Amino acid sequence: MPRKLDKLFSPFSSPKLSLPNRLVMAPMTRFFSPDGVPGQNVADYYRRRVEGGTGLIITEGTVVNDPVASPHPNVPHFYGEKALAGWENVVKAVHGAGGKIMPQIWHVGMARRANEAPNPELPNASPSGILHNEKKIAEPLTEDEIEFLVKAYADAATAAKNIGFDGVEIHGAHGYLIDQFFWEQMNRREDEYGGDQVKRTSFAARIVAAIRAATGDEYPIVFRFSQWKQQDYSARLAESPEELAAFLKPLVEAGVDIFHCSTRRYWEPEFEGSPLNLAGWTKKLTGLPTITVGSVGLSKDMMSSFKGEDSGTRSFEDLGDRLETDEFDLVAVGRALIQDPEWPKKVREGRMDELEDYSAKSLAELV
Repeated sequence: MPRKLDKLFSPFSSPKLSLPNRLVMAPMTRFFSPDGVPGQNVADYYRRRVEGGTGLIITEGTVVNDPVASPHPNVPHFYGEKALAGWENVVKAVHGAGGKIMPQIWHVGMARRANEAPNPELPNASPSGILHNEKKIAEPLTEDEIEFLVKAYADAATAAKNIGFDGVEIHGAHGYLIDQFFWEQMNRREDEYGGDQVKRTSFAARIVAAIRAATGDEYPIVFRFSQWKQQDYSARLAESPEELAAFLKPLVEAGVDIFHCSTRRYWEPEFEGSPLNLAGWTKKLTGLPTITVGSVGLSKDMMSSFKGEDSGTRSFEDLGDRLETDEFDLVAVGRALIQDPEWPKKVREGRMDELEDYSAKSLAELV
């Protein structure tokens, strides 16, 4: 293993979470849970990544209990007896291999294509009922509907704790429901959930606070956010460190323990005049541990894979330099781990010549 990567395989410890190394499996939607129920193939899939050396598994997005939360019938639920029994089996498989695991809980909001999703006759949920291009296709969520959704997230987190997950991640990135509340382009509300940048965090902060109240002070809450949106790669929630600090403050106060800072390319600086990436700035501004993510080990970004594109490998020794300076604490790896569950072991053993290019064909099966 290149010496620069030593810290990648050193233990991580925070007040609520300890891990054997700093490698995290990034959440990646896989569409292999028919009717929302994860089977033995899903348990085996995550177990193999632990056996290959991954320190923490964050599962694919799992939807909360709302009829229009899911984008597809094969996306797993995080509610209902059958789905939760399936997830309990996944937890046992991962723990049996010596790993730790968190579910990512999710609602797609206006990103849902009704004709591909369950309950196609129902309108999408959204802060203002408009798409990013200002086309109105639904009614804004009412106060009662918001209350229902906040409880749905808290119920999912409670279920995660009850069946043995080691924490929970809230998906607040990539232009899905929570991120739609953050984004001025899609949030035109005039009540407490809309307005300036800080007011647009209110929905997310209520969800975090409800999860904290439901799970207790010691249960780890990870929050994933991004500047970019699938609807607009150039979108930004914050144009400066000062704006980012204002955005993060309500989430910290609500109870977030770790921020998962999603970028398309982790090596790109977030703001002019500093080499720090989004995870680096988030850690500097909040003092909390952060996870960096974005094309680790690969030459093309994540969104290219949804277009069916392959990706070559890319050196990532600079990760070690950034970890050594404590720019961030954990590193999430996505497509490289879909391609090869033993990717961490190969890196740790210095078998760089065995690292595989990513093939989009790997999305066709769960291996």
